[in-house]
Amino acid sequence: MKIGAVQMKARLGDVTHNVNRARELVREAFRQGCEMVILPEFFPTAVAFHPSLRKASMPLEGPALRMMQEEAVKHGGYVGGSYIAALGGENRNVFALVFPDGRYATHAKDQPTMWENCYYVGGEDEGILKTPLGPVGVAMCWELVRTRTARRLRGKVDLLVGGSCWWTVPDRAIPLPGKKRAHEENLKVMRETPVRMARMLGVPVVHAAHAGEFTARMPLLPFLPYRSYFLGDTMIVSPSGEVLAHLTRDEGEGIASAEVELGRRSPLEEIPERFWIPRLHPLIKLAWHYQNAHGKAYYALNRRLGRIKVG
Repeated sequence: MKIGAVQMKARLGDVTHNVNRARELVREAFRQGCEMVILPEFFPTAVAFHPSLRKASMPLEGPALRMMQEEAVKHGGYVGGSYIAALGGENRNVFALVFPDGRYATHAKDQPTMWENCYYVGGEDEGILKTPLGPVGVAMCWELVRTRTARRLRGKVDLLVGGSCWWTVPDRAIPLPGKKRAHEENLKVMRETPVRMARMLGVPVVHAAHAGEFTARMPLLPFLPYRSYFLGDTMIVSPSGEVLAHLTRDEGEGIASAEVELGRRSPLEEIPERFWIPRLHPLIKLAWHYQNAHGKAYYALNRRLGRIKVG
């Protein structure tokens, strides 16, 4: 089937603008003959440490899902994307894949990444959706770089879909030791991640991404602006790791589309015996640990004080 992966430049926290823009891009993908369209992670809001994200959560069957259902039914295809939604009494990062008849299946991301912890908690499902096409796996952003994701999906799915809101280090206004190398390695990991996951699972991988710039705040140092951008690199990859379609960040918004054959092949890469698939730069690991701890405390406090919207 022909699948389209959407690359967006979302505005932080601006749900109305972003959902409308996502609808336009979904329609464009269907006009190009796509039968399935995948939107980026957090397509209605993007994500960063920013006050607007406190109110980012929506009902599971709120504006994001309604838009995807309307377009899936109208075009007789599949539409998927993730958004922060109330599920089980907490906010989760929910990916919904809508079928041509409007029904849908969901996966809640297993663990928030860094400042994402400020706005939602992790889910516990396996990330395997029962669909009319057969079992479809879902993995979002840093789920794609953890070995446990590959282990729970290997041999169980015929396609892997998802996306990212993958940011990079702050601009030169904030000097950090090793920052340039950390940025280069972060970008390298981003570009290799969908390819390696496809080879480990032996299935096609669809990765939709954000590519815009943003200004947020530094966790624990909110008086410092965090100016940066999302890495883009939207792509569709074959089970052998061949990149069938690709959009770089510099290419901006658009659709990467390709014909893919659903089904499992023999994996071409073994799953490493460690937590992360790639070797991460120490600065990235440091940010992972301190921002995770800060974010969990931030969510708990602001949830208790009613500053975090749930649904």
